[in-house]
Amino acid sequence: MKQALVDDTEDVSLDFGSEEELALRKARIRHPLATFFHLFFRVSAIVTYLFCDWFSNSFVACFVTILLLLSFDFWSVKNVTGRLLVGLRWWNQIDEDGKSHWVFEAKRVPAVAASTEAEARIFWLGLIICPVIWTTFFFSTLFSLKLKWLALVIAGISLQTANLYGYIHCKLGGQKTISRVTSRLFGTADVPKRQSRRISEGGTEEHGKTGTRKS
Repeated sequence: MKQALVDDTEDVSLDFGSEEELALRKARIRHPLATFFHLFFRVSAIVTYLFCDWFSNSFVACFVTILLLLSFDFWSVKNVTGRLLVGLRWWNQIDEDGKSHWVFEAKRVPAVAASTEAEARIFWLGLIICPVIWTTFFFSTLFSLKLKWLALVIAGISLQTANLYGYIHCKLGGQKTISRVTSRLFGTADVPKRQSRRISEGGTEEHGKTGTRKS
């Protein structure tokens, strides 16, 4: 009877850590301030563009206000929110020869320190939807012949699309660099095996030659 009980019992390992990490990623927003400012400046620029005539009759004041909001949004998304919310970063640097180089970086962090799914969803939705809205404004100003707003709309499209292109390049470029690194690691791991095979083959050839000489 005791032997049967022992046979019926078995050790089962429960991985509570992965479940806790998954719940942490889905539960809450870990960077509320960065998430707020990721949407605040770009949404404020769109709302100001739509309703600025209700608050002010000055075209210059509206133009400057919207342009400042777009500039704040470009800087915050490029330097702060992308790094915190999705672990991506891109920038431009100039080398010693004076040549300009674009750098696209995808950071690999542990699951506990990574951004949540809600943050990543908010980041990418805000990054994609707002340039589409500014593109709609471009065609509306063009067809309604409101050419005085055309320069501002083009500036909005340029700033919003630059961040979108940069972060898409970071996302795709990060996956490519990971595959390249792994292929290089596997390639370097095969080098000692190839060298040992060559040495063993060379040793067998020399042994064969000495055997023929003795005969």
